[in-house]
Amino acid sequence: MQIHHHFSLRSYNSFGIDVEARSFADFHTTEDLTELVTEQLHPGKDQLLILGGGSNMLFTKNFDGWVLHNRIKGIELLREDENHFYVKAGAGENWHGFVQYCIAHNYAGAENLSLIPGKVGASPIQNIGAYGVEIRDIFQELEAFDLFEKRGRTFQLADCDFGYRDSVFKKSAKSRYVILNVTYRLNKKPDFHTGYGAIVQELERMCVQELSIRAVSEAVMHIRSSKLPDPKQTGNAGSFFKNPVISTSQYTALSNQYPGISGYAAGEGFTKLAAGWLIEQCGWKGYRKGDAGCYPEQALVLVNYGKASGKEILDLSRSIIDSVQEKFGIQLEREVNIV
Repeated sequence: MQIHHHFSLRSYNSFGIDVEARSFADFHTTEDLTELVTEQLHPGKDQLLILGGGSNMLFTKNFDGWVLHNRIKGIELLREDENHFYVKAGAGENWHGFVQYCIAHNYAGAENLSLIPGKVGASPIQNIGAYGVEIRDIFQELEAFDLFEKRGRTFQLADCDFGYRDSVFKKSAKSRYVILNVTYRLNKKPDFHTGYGAIVQELERMCVQELSIRAVSEAVMHIRSSKLPDPKQTGNAGSFFKNPVISTSQYTALSNQYPGISGYAAGEGFTKLAAGWLIEQCGWKGYRKGDAGCYPEQALVLVNYGKASGKEILDLSRSIIDSVQEKFGIQLEREVNIV
């Protein structure tokens, strides 16, 4: 196992921010991780960051501590029953690669989550979701390493406290556990979710005659590619802000004032708004200052056109939050983690 000091993280975060970690190491197994946290780190003294794909993270400064990069791989079918396949994936597996693996093996349920950047280990932390499907809909269990007690623990669905882009791993369990692998409950008979966004229109454009999980995946990929920049070409972390959830009465008042506003039911008495629409109405879509900007095709995405610092992107996000609050009385929340 190789340990690096003053290590550049530029290629380890999708914004392409050029910052350094004081110390850096990859781990490929639970044994590697155990060795690192027991023999290399100093509990209570060293800062620690577990890094997967770095696709939901904005670095604003050098990291004065240890960055451990999760490279645990492997995908296996654990078992199946009458209705489901139970598939375990290592936390270091590429998420989109895992989705494509499921499609190739006719495991249904993850197809709407195609082309989401990042690694498998981040999927339950964020409760990633897209086009009407979230991780909690296909989650079975996960194994994690307890950094405090230096031992493994299994989390079931109820233990994870999933919410909108939220989980126990962002709240009470934050910074305590390292996710090692995740087991998903996938369907033998597809339950298609095509009513969200432009999936139906895209399927029609593709001239799909017979609906399949591959067709849904391809439709989602086409839509995402048309709206979101490729991080390999333009630094970004996908959606920078969460879609806000407000009371239905507040939504009704806003819709009377702004007829173009759109909302989706989010439980009894609540409505979810499109953050991108709010940001666009405030004039930010396509905005650029230096190399920090708001993507011209999707206002929900902040981008690094080359040499923007994390602070410049963070400052832009603050300005956007302030303007949406001033115009609509709605407080946007960042989806991206700030380091």
